[in-house]
Amino acid sequence: MSILNVENLSHGFGDRAIFNNVSFRLLKGEHIGLIGANGEGKSTFMNIITGKLQPDEGKIEWSKKVRVGYLDQHTVLQKGMTIRDVLTSAFDFLLEMEQELNAIYDKMGEADEETLNQLMEESGTLQDLLTMHDFYMIDSKVEEVGRALGLVDIGLDKDVSELSGGQRTKVLLGKLLLEKPDILLLDEPTNYLDKEHIEWLKRYLNEYENAFILISHDIPFLNSVVNLIYHMDNQELNRYVGDYDKFQEVYAMKKAQLEAAYNKQQKEIADLKDFVARNKARVATRNMAMSRQKKLDKMDVIELAAEKPKPEFNFKEARTPGRYIFQTKDLVIGYDEPLSSPLNLEMERNEKIVLTGANGIGKTTLLKSILGLIEPISGSVEQGDYLEIGYFEQEMDQSISTTCIEEIWKEFPSYSQYEVRSALAKCGLTTKHIESLVKVLSGGEQAKVRLCKLINKASNVLVLDEPTNHLDVDAKAELKRALQAYKGSIIMVCHEPEFYEGLATDVWDCTKWTTRTV
Repeated sequence: MSILNVENLSHGFGDRAIFNNVSFRLLKGEHIGLIGANGEGKSTFMNIITGKLQPDEGKIEWSKKVRVGYLDQHTVLQKGMTIRDVLTSAFDFLLEMEQELNAIYDKMGEADEETLNQLMEESGTLQDLLTMHDFYMIDSKVEEVGRALGLVDIGLDKDVSELSGGQRTKVLLGKLLLEKPDILLLDEPTNYLDKEHIEWLKRYLNEYENAFILISHDIPFLNSVVNLIYHMDNQELNRYVGDYDKFQEVYAMKKAQLEAAYNKQQKEIADLKDFVARNKARVATRNMAMSRQKKLDKMDVIELAAEKPKPEFNFKEARTPGRYIFQTKDLVIGYDEPLSSPLNLEMERNEKIVLTGANGIGKTTLLKSILGLIEPISGSVEQGDYLEIGYFEQEMDQSISTTCIEEIWKEFPSYSQYEVRSALAKCGLTTKHIESLVKVLSGGEQAKVRLCKLINKASNVLVLDEPTNHLDVDAKAELKRALQAYKGSIIMVCHEPEFYEGLATDVWDCTKWTTRTV
């Protein structure tokens, strides 16, 4: 049975086309991976099918009474709401249903027999729905999901505006799971999630009986939970049965077949054109030449899609720093309350250190304390000599209203327009992206703009806070290559072992020194 039908969908932003005549059908129980390079329109597609965006053309049709749950990359949680408030809001529709039920009970006192029977039937249906959706167990359900996602340890009465990126994702995910929707739409749910909760989500999705559509660039995660792939590429959406590895195999074969057919046809076109050019002027062969010209005119010419620009990341290196990058003495990090026991850490030149551990235990806070961006609660950090630091923050400020060109020019005012455009193009951004406002770009494209700033500034220490979030497969592979080639020192927060394996000289498990319950 079809849950969602999308027919002849076309959409674009300005003169940049995203989809052209795309059709899609979602069936009950399908576990779909929606993939494609950064900026191909995956999040836009989600926004269109959920009604957040109106398409330029096309029809979107959901089957009746379908409840959709959407985990959006950019959902904003309101200051003043607690974790418990957000989780409990999953049951708002049930509270409305209860009000409807109470209104029916009020009407029963004055109803005639026929109306009473009708009202009894309606109230029975609503009562069944309330029971089915665990209305009478809301508090215990909230506690149960809060415990599974580690939110009880943070404190269900904590204000959501004080949460880290990973904690925020967990709250939104918890709300979604409590809503028990008929279909889950998940936009990069593993971003900011630690290893333990990625495993938990993997188990949950494997046991999930309803349908879901998942956007993710985390290939091991995708492979473990999906049975269908929809590939978004060059304004098209193509369906592949199987996981991501199977898709790659079939896609490579299709691409090779198309290239072979293209090369064969190009040779035939060249031969026909050559024959026409040589024979159209001669009376004896003019008819043969005209017949070949007709064949040329009627030919359905194969076109190869333009190759996507592949990013090239090469970090500029500054002078060699002193022996130590930093040393801490009894450092206690935190804001209002301590997040760590006293830390005596040191990092030497040329080390590449990865920080791992659950969300909210202070990995980002430690980086900011080392950089001197926030004051420690006690203790000290001493930076080494001759440091030139490149810092990649976890998130970009979403309120900026500059174009990509202006954003790079602000950082490098001496660059010519040609140099700015070249720098952005090297990061895998096309002309249309380069001229766009940064805030309308996808998460992956925004990350490439930030990486552009980082690679064009000479550094001898890179401080990277989850640099792989939002990046597509090609960009991630190129970033890993560039970091392996980098001669300087690196300290990085990362939750993807397959990214830092072969790159890190040491992995620090931050759960060993946190004061938070993990």
